[in-house]
Amino acid sequence: MSLTETLAEAVKSSAARIPAEVREVMLQANQEIIETGIVETALKKGDKAPDFSLANANGQIVSLAERLKQGPVVLLFYRGGWCPYCNMELKAYEDNLEKLKALGASLVAVTPESPDNSLTTTEKNELSFDVLSDSNLEVSDKFGLTFTLPDTLTKVYGGFGINLPEVNNDNAWRLPIPAAYVIGQDGTIILSHVDVNYTVRLDPEDVIAAIEA
Repeated sequence: MSLTETLAEAVKSSAARIPAEVREVMLQANQEIIETGIVETALKKGDKAPDFSLANANGQIVSLAERLKQGPVVLLFYRGGWCPYCNMELKAYEDNLEKLKALGASLVAVTPESPDNSLTTTEKNELSFDVLSDSNLEVSDKFGLTFTLPDTLTKVYGGFGINLPEVNNDNAWRLPIPAAYVIGQDGTIILSHVDVNYTVRLDPEDVIAAIEA
């Protein structure tokens, strides 16, 4: 199945497990985030991607500018290894990694998780591309993706056993909106996908088509 199909199946399964009143709170919180206008102000196709340098799961520094010297870069922002939809996305891109490399592209994922937790995510999903820790969300801020969770959503996440300040080694309940970018060698974003609905992600097939074009 494609990533899009896998996510759709997961949404159906989730609806059967999560109580209706909890789902309603989550939907309302998502609407509050949408109404901040964050999707419209986030970087998008045609914008220049800001350079950044972050450590990967092994402590090595990875620079966007250096990667762009080698070819286009596929950049994923994901919420954390605690998010099942993020794990599905990461696995799907790992499955398509050789196709991306054959096109001269490199793949980089950015997460607000602490380095220890990003390493756990890398090992759990057997990822062979770089997962970078943006613990203070500075890079997420540069791309206009950072938001603070509404209080109602922090309570829901707490009920799920998710403690974001602890996982991210950050004092606030903040996350990036899940996003995917294809960045050309001149630093221009040639494809973007930013969606408050974290169950919807950019399919690797669309990324491959954009790079081929």
